[in-house]
Amino acid sequence: MRILWLACSSLLISSATQAQQMPESILYGPESMGEGWSGFTDLVFMADSLAKLTLAAILGAIIAYHPRLVETMDTLLEIEAPKVTITYSVIGALIGIMVVKYGMIVGFVLFGIGGLIRFRTVVRSPRLTGYVILATLIGLSCGLDLPHVAVLATVFAFLLIQVLSARITYRISIRAIPSEHVHDSAVAYRKVLEKQGCLIMSERKNPKGKKVTFIFKGAKSARQQQLEESVEEGVEEPLKGVVDWEVD
Repeated sequence: MRILWLACSSLLISSATQAQQMPESILYGPESMGEGWSGFTDLVFMADSLAKLTLAAILGAIIAYHPRLVETMDTLLEIEAPKVTITYSVIGALIGIMVVKYGMIVGFVLFGIGGLIRFRTVVRSPRLTGYVILATLIGLSCGLDLPHVAVLATVFAFLLIQVLSARITYRISIRAIPSEHVHDSAVAYRKVLEKQGCLIMSERKNPKGKKVTFIFKGAKSARQQQLEESVEEGVEEPLKGVVDWEVD
């Protein structure tokens, strides 16, 4: 989130620079720069803002619920992450609306939101962090009256995720293996994975801990459920352990 916070800070500095060039009567005038309650009577602006926020939410959802991402959700954090992504997409749209409508005053809002994103949001996966930032910028494009850019970016991002997630990376830990069978068990699990077209990236054997760990990339056509069934059924009982799956 540091990148997004820095971007918000840069916009604040830019806003402050513009503020120095504005008349003091605007900067320090006693009257509010907003319309107050009468703003509700501006139906055109209200409808336009609602359309932008809706578009941002829809485009954010397209990114958040990409089929390849949904397929790899295996923790509570990842299951809840799409909601965060959509929310930040709407936040980006709201910032854009404020920039277009009210100009430099939004710099202070951006600074506050930047601090919120930087210090209050915890997304442990770098992959999920990238998607949240991407969705926020897509939402910002909606708010800045750039729907064509937002849609184009969403389509491009959707295809990019499809390409980058073509081969999903897995990490499995096989525990509770009899000490005398750790080596043979590792060989057996490796054969099963390679038979399914997986590319083994790393293999670690721990005889004392009775554990074997693999990091591998699944085949493009492979699905996690299929791999789990193959691993469970493809290893004989004396060599079988308890398998924990982690997906990135």
